[in-house]
Amino acid sequence: QVQLVESGGGSVKPGRSLTLSCVASKTVVNIYTMDWLRWVPGTQRELVAKIGRSGDKTYRDSAKGRFTISGDVNKGTVYLQIDSLKPEDTAVYYCGALTSNGTYYWGGGTQVTVSS
Repeated sequence: QVQLVESGGGSVKPGRSLTLSCVASKTVVNIYTMDWLRWVPGTQRELVAKIGRSGDKTYRDSAKGRFTISGDVNKGTVYLQIDSLKPEDTAVYYCGALTSNGTYYWGGGTQVTVSS
């Protein structure tokens, strides 16, 4: 059963903005934090941003300024807005959720391709 579903990826031109969405199924309960991560083939998946139950947000240093995470962890929804997209933002973006019992859930990912 798919427990986290991402959407909003696609092919965009440099300089444009994109908003990714993630929704957790009702089977994912007691979520503590929700994350956005990204993966480029040949590299390790890296955390881009994180949001907690109280709305506290954490960003990877390289993501500060162009990436904005938002959402309601208590409702299992999280968004990632990416502004001024660059070719190096091309990656598969994943949503992750950590529950209070320590279980970590992954989504299937959504591809973002930035190219002119």
